[in-house]
Amino acid sequence: MPAGPQTDRLPGLDAVRGFALLGILLMNIEGFNGPLWLSGAGIEPQQTGWDRWIDTFIYVVVQGSFFPLFSLLFGIGFALMGQRLRARGAGFTRIHLRRMACLLVIGLLHGVLVWSGDILLMYALLGLLLPAFDVLPRRWLGWAGALGIGCAAMALLLMGLLMSLIAANPDSEVLRSVHEQVQAQVQAQVQAYGHGSYWQAVQQRAADVAASLQNLLVIGGQLLGLFLIGAGLVGTGALADPAGHARTWAWLRWAAWPAGLLLNLWAWHSSPYNPPWELGMTHIHAQLLKLLGGSLMGLGWLAWGLRWQHRLRWLQPAGQMALSTYLGQSLVCTLVFYGYGLGYFGQLGRSGQLLFVLALFAVQVLLARCWLRCFTQGPVEWLWRAATYGRVSALRRR
Repeated sequence: MPAGPQTDRLPGLDAVRGFALLGILLMNIEGFNGPLWLSGAGIEPQQTGWDRWIDTFIYVVVQGSFFPLFSLLFGIGFALMGQRLRARGAGFTRIHLRRMACLLVIGLLHGVLVWSGDILLMYALLGLLLPAFDVLPRRWLGWAGALGIGCAAMALLLMGLLMSLIAANPDSEVLRSVHEQVQAQVQAQVQAYGHGSYWQAVQQRAADVAASLQNLLVIGGQLLGLFLIGAGLVGTGALADPAGHARTWAWLRWAAWPAGLLLNLWAWHSSPYNPPWELGMTHIHAQLLKLLGGSLMGLGWLAWGLRWQHRLRWLQPAGQMALSTYLGQSLVCTLVFYGYGLGYFGQLGRSGQLLFVLALFAVQVLLARCWLRCFTQGPVEWLWRAATYGRVSALRRR
């Protein structure tokens, strides 16, 4: 069994992971306050004043760029764990597959019982494929990751072309049926989450989780590609020896991040609002730009986060117990916004959402700091570790 979690942490990565959690909450808050399928659709036409400015900022700078950052960190964690286990002579593949199986259970429970916007289920399913790439030379992992992102972009483009062919016939029953089904699903989410009981919300969440797995055809390539790029940064030594790879990190900071921002601005300019029932080529084009721009910005955020790790060190406690923090965000937000909780569903504008996110995350960082003074790791991390290795380690700090 590997050494305890308190002995093998990388504080810089924990700081960046905490920074990613803040961005994830800024991105997800729209899916707690309103129907999940409308979160991330862009700038809602009825937004005005500060709400519109904040909505635009989050759409361009945050939306679609922080889950790539978290995905890169997931790939880095996979590679670092493999290095440590192999150095101790442990069977890495077997332990990794058990770890992903446990994460799959956590993601499924989270998605059905708490919040259907869960990403852990997809991470676990795609994470099962990672050992297959161990046969590649380390320097090839980055290129394999770029190919995965390119395949995701191609799948999205082909879907757009198909939808354009269908839309060419204005009397198409297929297009009308898709519009009606998506709008009906959005209304079902409003009813179940905004006004329904907990059991009604669970039923809706189960349907949402099943529907979200269809996105693996597109987002799967992007996520797997980002996992591989993160693993490649470890395998090539860029993470362990940043000074020796200064050109790589400088390129990510000063070229990848600005290029991603420009692509996101282009997407915003070409189609600022993309509801899920609109499947025209213009909207698909905007989503394609967001996919590529978000991936580049995620790489840039990683480089800037590692550069700023000393300034971000106050986020280390939240990053050290990232899984507990992420699940805690879902639990608190659903209890605040959903009908079976306080019932603030749809009542907070963008300005109010921003203030709520900053307040909640500040409390989470404080609670994480207090928790880690007494315990070695977060509660969910402890359970995940025990299930992975089949034995219980000490939780209380000696």
